[in-house]
Parts: sequence; C-alpha cells; structure tokens
Amino acid sequence: MAKNYPNVSEDYKKAIEKCRRKLRGLIAEKHCAPIMVRLAWHSAGTFDCVTKTGGPFGTMRFTDEQAHEANSGIQIALGLLEPVRAQFPTISFADFHQLAGVVAVEVTGGPEIQFHPGREDKPQPPPEGRLPDATKGCNHLRDVFAKQMGLTDNDIVALSGAHTLGKCHKDRSGFEGPWTSNPLIFDNSYFKELLSGEKEGLIQLVSDKALLEDPTFRSLVEKYAADEDAFFSDYAKAHLKLSELGFADA
Repeated sequence: MAKNYPNVSEDYKKAIEKCRRKLRGLIAEKHCAPIMVRLAWHSAGTFDCVTKTGGPFGTMRFTDEQAHEANSGIQIALGLLEPVRAQFPTISFADFHQLAGVVAVEVTGGPEIQFHPGREDKPQPPPEGRLPDATKGCNHLRDVFAKQMGLTDNDIVALSGAHTLGKCHKDRSGFEGPWTSNPLIFDNSYFKELLSGEKEGLIQLVSDKALLEDPTFRSLVEKYAADEDAFFSDYAKAHLKLSELGFADA
C-alpha cells in the first residue's frame, strides 16, 4: 500500500535521532533487545485492517493494554525505557515504542529498518485477543497476520525469524527457554534450528513447527536458513510494514 507520510518539524526529526542514540546505549547496556522487539510488535500487531483500529499508536502506555494476557511482563520494557522516554517528551509514545523495536534489531546485528516518524497516539487501547497464539498453527497465523493485519505469507515467516532473539519465560507465556543458542544475536539461526529438529535446552512452539507443515511456509524457512542476506532483506521490509500498519496510508 502506498504511504503518504506526515511532515514533521526539523526539531522533531532531531529529537528522533538523538533518541535513537540514547536507545542504542540503553539496549546495549541492559541487554534488553528482545523485550523491546516484543513491545513494538505487540503494540503494532493489534491492527485490524477491516475496522482500522488498533495498531502502532502508543496505546501500550495504558494499563488496560498492559494487562492483556499476551502482554504479561511488558511493564519490564516500559520501565527500562522510562529514563530515555523522560528525556524526549515531545516524541509520541507511538513513535517511541516503534523506534525502540527498530533500534533493538540493529543493535543485535540485524538489518537496518527504515523509520518514518509522525505516528499520533490514540486515546484508547484496542480490545484484547488480537495477538497471535503460540499454541495454534498455520490457519491461526494466517487469520491473525493476513486477514486481520493485512500481511503476507512471506511477512509471516520473515517476522517469525525474530524469534532468533530472546526466550520464553514461564511466568509470562507459560513456556520456558530460548529458540536459539545465542538469544542476543539477530541472525538466521531460528530457521536453522527449526529445520534441525528439537534440541535439549531450546524451544519450538506449535506456531514455530507450523511453519514446517505448510509447503509455502516451509519453502521460505528453507530459503532463509540457507541465505541470511535474503532473510535480512525480507525481514526489514516486513518489520517496516508491521510498524506502519494503519499509519500514513494514502
């Protein structure tokens, strides 16, 4: 979809760039990239392309949305961000949360992702129940990512590759363990691990294994496992799309 990005002031652009530098320092120091990606994703992934509600518009600032079951533990990310947030009161929460996700991918060695400022904060959070469920398979993934958000099969698999970062926490998701042996490095190891089968100490959820059951999904898993550059290229595009759902639509 064509985009018509809003014009923002030079002062706002300068604030964004200074904030980006501060976020780099924070994320590198605190080793908190995975939860920053989760914050950005869970903020954006509530978008409904039919009703044009939800999406990356700063509503994670509301305790109601933080309390959604899928967002368990998200207050940790918000708490870590608060010292940086306090320095940039002119930046919308919407831009701030999405910028944190972009920086988190870059700091851990992932691709550079375009960032366009100008999102406005919405006044109320979306209803609960719009984020993907890790205990469900291909049909559910397409219902959430394609039908609800308006993304493609390619986007689904590329975005799944961000599970190369971080791990599951029993007290948040009910699951425990990392997907890869180095959960603070962004690379294509998620796909390699997926194809190599289950290993002690690593986790594969139903929604991960589903990518091997569907022929379209599986061909992309195999492509990304063999070619990290192809994964990075497609991931950067998919992350950009996710971070701009409902934003600047022409």
